[in-house]
Amino acid sequence: MTRPTLEVADILRACGSNFLERHGSHLASQHRKVMDAIVRCRTAALGGHRDRCSGCGHQAISYNSCRNRHCPKCQGNARARWLAARSAELLPVPYFHIVFTLPHELSALVLQNKRLLYDLLFRASAATLLEVACDPKHLGAEIGLLSVLHTWGQNLQHHPHVHCVVPGGGLALDGSRWIVASSRFFLPVRVLSRVFRGKVTAELKQLLLQGKLEFHGSLQELAAPERFRRFLRQLFMKDWVVYAKPPFGGAEHVLQYLARYTHRVAISNHRLVSFKDDRVSFRWKDYAAGSKHKVMTISADEFLRRFLIHVLPKGLVRIRHFGLFANRKRSASLLRCRFLLNAAAPPQQPAPTAQIKCPLCSKPMLVVERITSQQLLSVPSSTTPPKHSFDSS
Repeated sequence: MTRPTLEVADILRACGSNFLERHGSHLASQHRKVMDAIVRCRTAALGGHRDRCSGCGHQAISYNSCRNRHCPKCQGNARARWLAARSAELLPVPYFHIVFTLPHELSALVLQNKRLLYDLLFRASAATLLEVACDPKHLGAEIGLLSVLHTWGQNLQHHPHVHCVVPGGGLALDGSRWIVASSRFFLPVRVLSRVFRGKVTAELKQLLLQGKLEFHGSLQELAAPERFRRFLRQLFMKDWVVYAKPPFGGAEHVLQYLARYTHRVAISNHRLVSFKDDRVSFRWKDYAAGSKHKVMTISADEFLRRFLIHVLPKGLVRIRHFGLFANRKRSASLLRCRFLLNAAAPPQQPAPTAQIKCPLCSKPMLVVERITSQQLLSVPSSTTPPKHSFDSS
């Protein structure tokens, strides 16, 4: 993929200071850290290293990456390392993709209680799948799943949902055999939707009683118990969106599929079209119009606002495993599943290493010297080295 001509970092460098002056009082320290990391990523401010070509001896300097999980430039290598680690955990069965979405009426409350309610979204969606799958009327099996949190829609507005990737089957409740799911669908979507809705609303009631929810600004009136219960009753009368995509191939396709979801950020640099006269244009897919590709133009101020609402609380894990794949029992569960499926464990893929190719002869470039930011910043501007895509600390 060619390098994008416009980056989120360019918009932050041009408008970040003014944005902080206008909205800094409403931003958490985590937002400021993300902005600073993206601006400094792959610049002299983070230091770098001198590389020498193993073939022709050509030398160049590469800058280090910030490795912030919200940075559009730092996800490729992180994704590759994670996928390599997961390769040995795949089962030789079809996989299903199920998406649980919170209704937009909850968006403002979620933004004021991110850590609490993103965690609730994870737990309620996973519990729904595990409960319905165990029901003998449906699959009657214990399943495992991987969940990935996304908080955005294509237009960068807040749209919290989780992508769940589930093998097509599970262990019988007594562990004696592998139960195969239907080749057409995994579990009934309408049942999943109702169970998910019930779990989320019940948990929200408990959180209010425990005094754990925060209500600010226009949401302050919801802090009254009766008003909050009325709000939940209105939500409960709606159908909640649970979308099950058609089953995709077996283990050989899963890693490629997961790569599209695991380490995404709100917007990639490749979707940016232009930045002119304080206006940002970017490509987006309008699902309401039959997935038509469009270009949206908004002010730089609004672009940064939308980008930053997707910054996650520090330490919040956005890729989680449940059921058979829960961390505490994953190894034993996978052994049992493979035994019942009469399948050997796939070879684990080696962890990829970032490598720069020589621009002259395409041979590998080898690191020969580490360089501090102070050393790089002291280089005269006429000899400032080019930026390279190298994910290094």
